[in-house]
Amino acid sequence: MDAKKLEPIPLFRDLSKKDREQIARWADEVDVPAGFHLLEQGAFPHEFFLVEEGTVAVTKDGAHVTDLGPGDFFGEIAILEHDRRTATVVATTPATLIVMLARDFETMAEQLPDVADQIHVAIRERMAR
Repeated sequence: MDAKKLEPIPLFRDLSKKDREQIARWADEVDVPAGFHLLEQGAFPHEFFLVEEGTVAVTKDGAHVTDLGPGDFFGEIAILEHDRRTATVVATTPATLIVMLARDFETMAEQLPDVADQIHVAIRERMAR
């Protein structure tokens, strides 16, 4: 993917150009239609997602938890906790997402501690809900 697309994203904007270029090598960009199921609660984790355009809905045990949009990310909890998915996520509009495989996400979290810190803050906030 093009590293320039990572510049405006809050999670990556304070990184160096070199770090964004590395993330771009680990990541892919995908387009999904409205209604597309991205994650299923209880499934094993394989990817981390960041919303570039569009919106997604997060549900847990069938109840709506929140809506996420550009700049928001999901899928990190199960990867970092080495556990199953804690929620279901479905695109509510056509969406463009940045996707990273679990092994690449874990490498990113190890090599870029500033990004890892931001992700851990988000996890604590989400778990407090």
